[in-house]
Amino acid sequence: MPITKAAKKALRQSKKRQQCNIRIKNRIKTITRQVNDLIKAGKKVEAEKALQKAYSALDKATKKKKIKKNTAARRKSRLASAVNKAGGKKKQTKTTTPKTKK
Repeated sequence: MPITKAAKKALRQSKKRQQCNIRIKNRIKTITRQVNDLIKAGKKVEAEKALQKAYSALDKATKKKKIKKNTAARRKSRLASAVNKAGGKKKQTKTTTPKTKK
């Protein structure tokens, strides 16, 4: 246990910051879980809406320096690719034959 007045204050600050960090990280986990559950259920439209919330939560956490920016980028990328894969059929693009010189 802290003995000095400054150490007691530091402990109070640390606990307060810890609660804030936990709250933000739990929000990210919850929203990510919602997106994954919607993907598994095959609800792509709802998953895309939840994906926007996940982006927002990750960006806010990055702005407050609760997670690193590359971590946020990686998580957003993985969620987006999972939502895109959940779409089922891919849009077929026209395949053009390359022009040959005569």
